[in-house]
Amino acid sequence: MKSFRKVLTQHTNSRRAFVNITRDVAAAVAESGIREGLCLVNSMHITSSIFINDNESGLHQDMEKWLETLAPEKPHSRYAHNGYEDNADAHLKRSIMGREAVVAVTGGKLDLGTWEAIFYGEFDGKRDKRLLIKIIGE
Repeated sequence: MKSFRKVLTQHTNSRRAFVNITRDVAAAVAESGIREGLCLVNSMHITSSIFINDNESGLHQDMEKWLETLAPEKPHSRYAHNGYEDNADAHLKRSIMGREAVVAVTGGKLDLGTWEAIFYGEFDGKRDKRLLIKIIGE
């Protein structure tokens, strides 16, 4: 079995964003040379997420509103963690959205459903964050 590792860096200019990283992950699969296996993508930061969903702007707006309802950014005083930093809401949003996605690799390509795309979810941006891509297989 072969193994391939690649680290991507994401930097958003806004505090929160959803970034389609499907092409970057597909490029890593091609670079790996692995034809059959599994591809793990995970955020290496506790205030960002990796998830799979539809690449549709209305859905992204709905997700943003939903997350803000569940874990509003302000007032900062509502969270004990904000005595250290002002990003407690970002930690909670990451807990809801998850840290990683695993996708099958078939015939050297990501085996995604018709409308599926891989997204990086940023909840405390404006700085560099690392994403790990780990591909295993033959």
